[in-house]
Amino acid sequence: RWAERRLVVLDDASQPVAGAAVEVLVTPPGHECTLETPAVGAWRQHGLQVTPQRLAVLAAVQDSPHATADTVVHDVRRTIGSISRQSVYDSLAVLAETGLLRRIQPAGSATRYETRTGDNHHHVVCRTCGDLADVDCAVGDAPCLTAANDQGFVIDEAEVVYWGRCPTCSPEHTTSHI
Repeated sequence: RWAERRLVVLDDASQPVAGAAVEVLVTPPGHECTLETPAVGAWRQHGLQVTPQRLAVLAAVQDSPHATADTVVHDVRRTIGSISRQSVYDSLAVLAETGLLRRIQPAGSATRYETRTGDNHHHVVCRTCGDLADVDCAVGDAPCLTAANDQGFVIDEAEVVYWGRCPTCSPEHTTSHI
């Protein structure tokens, strides 16, 4: 089964990199496909083998920012057909460990994944429905927050999760539709 996907490479400001969009041809077993792009070059720098499965996982996360692993499994199967759940989990882990994906783990929620990496943005989570959205840095330069006492640590990232209710679940929205 052949599937064609468009994979867009984003810069640190989540803007498409000119000329870096990739037409990905996912091939059936036994067929070879050579693909050389800036994204593939980055994978090879990290020592990763470029496979149709990993490309499909990355494309699924790009298409559904803040996707859970279950969502990625569903989307990848819809795109390339058969793939084991473990292969998707392994691909997500490797891509997150090398910095090609970001793993988000809000307390009490399923782990989520996104392709927006390297800019130290934060997230807001709805307490009611679990919806999650990006929030740019609060104030100033990364890591956004200066610790009152860094205890001798060299801080290079601050992870802030804002909690509240999304517009759909907020009391103002729910009472206005009664």
